[in-house]
Amino acid sequence: MSGEVKLLGTRNVYGQTLVELGEEREDIVVLDADLAHSTQTALFGEKFPDRFFNMGIAEMNMMGTAAGLAASGKIAFASTFAIFATGRAWEVVRQSICLSNLDVKIVASHGGITTGEDGASHQMIEDFTLMRVLPNMKVCCPADGIETRSMIRTIIDVPGPVYVRVSRAKFPVLFPDDYQFRFGKVHVCREGGDITLVGIGYTVYQCLQAAEELAREGIQARVLNLSTIKPIDVDGIVKACVETGALLTIEEHTIKGGMGGAVAEVVCQHSPVPMKIMGVPDTFGRSGGPEELMVYFHLTPEYIVREAKILLKKK
Repeated sequence: MSGEVKLLGTRNVYGQTLVELGEEREDIVVLDADLAHSTQTALFGEKFPDRFFNMGIAEMNMMGTAAGLAASGKIAFASTFAIFATGRAWEVVRQSICLSNLDVKIVASHGGITTGEDGASHQMIEDFTLMRVLPNMKVCCPADGIETRSMIRTIIDVPGPVYVRVSRAKFPVLFPDDYQFRFGKVHVCREGGDITLVGIGYTVYQCLQAAEELAREGIQARVLNLSTIKPIDVDGIVKACVETGALLTIEEHTIKGGMGGAVAEVVCQHSPVPMKIMGVPDTFGRSGGPEELMVYFHLTPEYIVREAKILLKKK
């Protein structure tokens, strides 16, 4: 991870990939809640105006309409900010989309604390929790722009509803152009036998940076990219438990019921080992720059290294 870091926006790649898919398939429709330039769905709307629907600031109506379009045979992509897609529209997502297991792909931007200066009202740090408890809903979050492209292309063929969190901030590019996202599987970004660092989204990069620092001190950390929270890769997590003996999860999401909670459910039932969940504590976000907030909530490599050393003492 040394050298110059290339940045790429996950929401930008999402918009570009929608256009590519729109050219390949006529059954794709896209809906947005008056935020198309922020979510990047405007790119699809400019290219395919007859298949793009700006529903206005009416997220519940958008989800209901997406359900209707999916029921008529379309693959519906519905986008807005994560706070509105999973918070304001939750009941309609449950009742109209998940209950009937409809082919609606909810791709929400501005998730996590890296939303930045918009502050607590727009920093959605509860979305993984809200979505993963819904029957039939699948939950994903890419670690970089390359994975975003592969993920969006993959979920087209995943039956039923899928929730994908993309972000406002640009992320470091981690993967080569030919990287293939595997739905429901962890991706081992770095091998190691002493401890496992499990990241999602932006925190995968933080984990890799922390692993380099730990290696300089003689500690070999395995780094997993858990880009699919649901369905979760039980075998991949158990393998890490058995082979490294300790797990540390890191996410820009509340520690209540998020990715760390999903991993803990696997660990405690299948292969108990010492484990720690790092994320936003039981509080709302704050206004600040993305990197400032990562420091404020102790999610940077420095803090990951510290927690990893504490956890290693419990093995």
